[in-house]
Amino acid sequence: MALPTSSSASLKQGQLKGYLFPFILVTSLFFFWGFVHNLDPILIPHLREAFTLNYLQASLVDFSVFIAYFVMALPAGFIMRKYGYKSGIILGLLLFGIGSLLFIPAADTRQYFLFLGALFVIASGLTFLETAANPYASLLGPKETATQRLNLSQSFNGLATVLAPLVGGKFILSGNELTEAQKAAMTPQALDAYLAASASAVKGPYLILGSIILIVAIIFAFTKLPEIKEEEGKKSSFANAFQHKHLVWAIVAQFFYVGAQVCVTSFFISIAVKAANIDKQTASIYLGLGYGLAFMIGRFAGTFFMRYISPNKLLVIYSVINIVLSAIAIVSTGMITVYALIGVGFFMSIMFPTIFALGIKGLGVDTKIGSSLIIMSIVGGALIPLAMGRIADITHNIQNGYIIPLICFIVILFFGWKGHKIKTA
Repeated sequence: MALPTSSSASLKQGQLKGYLFPFILVTSLFFFWGFVHNLDPILIPHLREAFTLNYLQASLVDFSVFIAYFVMALPAGFIMRKYGYKSGIILGLLLFGIGSLLFIPAADTRQYFLFLGALFVIASGLTFLETAANPYASLLGPKETATQRLNLSQSFNGLATVLAPLVGGKFILSGNELTEAQKAAMTPQALDAYLAASASAVKGPYLILGSIILIVAIIFAFTKLPEIKEEEGKKSSFANAFQHKHLVWAIVAQFFYVGAQVCVTSFFISIAVKAANIDKQTASIYLGLGYGLAFMIGRFAGTFFMRYISPNKLLVIYSVINIVLSAIAIVSTGMITVYALIGVGFFMSIMFPTIFALGIKGLGVDTKIGSSLIIMSIVGGALIPLAMGRIADITHNIQNGYIIPLICFIVILFFGWKGHKIKTA
């Protein structure tokens, strides 16, 4: 009896070792898409300055990014089901790299819609990456530690949340933004030169990023990755996927979570400038070393806490805290507002991977379709910030817009409390 047990244990240990390098490689993707996503809060105030946009127009940056998730999630899921995770990852990296390089002609022509188009191409690539990498990371190991494993991978997304605003603030934001009065006093030629320089500031960072991503695509093409088989003998379908009630609630919860995260990060610099009376570069430092660091630490801390607290209970606790912090951000003044948003970053950190892992739990053959549907719900990041931007424009106070993230956290609270429970129709 001892021999079969020993052989089984050795086989399992060997399988886990075989998963280690693929897990490391896939985890690197979480950093890359986290990095480009967290350049968006730098882009929004920068392009708002360069193109003289209001809050609603500036929020089209988020719309262009997150509408791509809605448009491309089902094609990504189809390609993954037909050709496997590796093909989806390589295609995603190619789109990511090409979209980054498109920032160069967009800056040269100074056309806002070309920037939005480049962002759409990047986000189309990210859709493929997230559709593949989230379930792939959760499946590369024992089922009982899937949520912790996904949170670990997402922790490197948190690392990008720290670094991207610092890099973007250094190389994109000039630090000498002009007031409207100063612009009005300039000659047309001088103003045109100033705006041209502002638009061109994005070229270097995105050229480097695009080149790195294309190199990573080549590495993936020449690396052997195990193809995970969820189940054999059953046919997946959208109709079957929607029979899983917890998946439906995960789609809803993820829609509101991504909307909340984008609202908080994209308007962080604007609210910090207004509430705390600091400049944009200083605000970008608070975004990176404050919010970003809190977000990253929260991911690692959440992975640790899940050893002792079930993921859904931790989600409930964090949601309640973020409801309180959002309320503080609405009514407070000065640096208290900034610190409240930094706190929101810490307690938001576990939400995406936890909702994702709970949503695909027990789906079996429907995992890839379920993953596509949850990724599709990321469209919340395109739609919900529009509401926040509109409230800010109407009330002339960006803080009032934070009622939107507060409502989002209430929905996430319900998912952690009731919606995550596995039920079928």
